[in-house]
Amino acid sequence: MAYGANRQLLDNQLRRYRLAGYCVKWRVLNARDYGVAQSRSRIFIVGIRSDLEFEYNFPEPNRGRGAAQKLLSQRAALKGLPEWPEGEFNDERFHWYYLSRNRRRDWTDPSPCIVGHWRHVPLHPMSPPLRRIHTDKWVFSTRGRARRLAYKECAALQGFPRSFQWKRGSVRERFQMIGNAVPPPLFKQVVHKLGDLW
Repeated sequence: MAYGANRQLLDNQLRRYRLAGYCVKWRVLNARDYGVAQSRSRIFIVGIRSDLEFEYNFPEPNRGRGAAQKLLSQRAALKGLPEWPEGEFNDERFHWYYLSRNRRRDWTDPSPCIVGHWRHVPLHPMSPPLRRIHTDKWVFSTRGRARRLAYKECAALQGFPRSFQWKRGSVRERFQMIGNAVPPPLFKQVVHKLGDLW
C-alpha cells in the first residue's frame, strides 16, 4: 500500500479516517529493527480521535544500524529447539517454485519473512546454502539435510514467547496463524507509544 500504484489505496483510506475525525499517522516498520529475528516490513496505521489532542509518534528502531543493539539472529531466537522436530514442519520435497528464490539465511542473520503458508516458510539455517543459477532458480550449493522451518521455530522468529502453547488447529493451520500474526515485540512497542492515552 505504501509504494507504487497501490499508494492511492493508502491515501484514500487515510482521507476517510481523517474525514471521520481521526488524526492519522502511518509508517512502514521492519520487525528486525524492533527485536524480532526476521526481516518483515509491514505498514502500520495509527489513528487517534482528534478531540483527544494526543500526538502519536512511532517508536524508533532499537536494533541494527545506528541503534544500541545488533539485530537479533536466528541462532539467538532458535537456541535450544530440537534440530529435527518430526511432525512439526512440512516435509514435502522442494518444488521448483519454492527454489525460485533464496529462502535461506545464515544463523547469524535474521530470518526471511515468516509467511502464513507452510509450504513457503523459509529454510532452517542448518540447511545447505543456496546458489543462484539464474533469475528464478536456486539450488543447494552442498549436500546435506535441508528442511523448512517448523511451526514452533516460526513462532520463535515472530517473537512469540516459548511458553505460548499452540493447542488449536492442525500443524498447517498453526503455520497460518503464526505467519499472519503481528510480531508481539513489535506490536508491544507500537502500542506502548500510546502512553497515557489508555
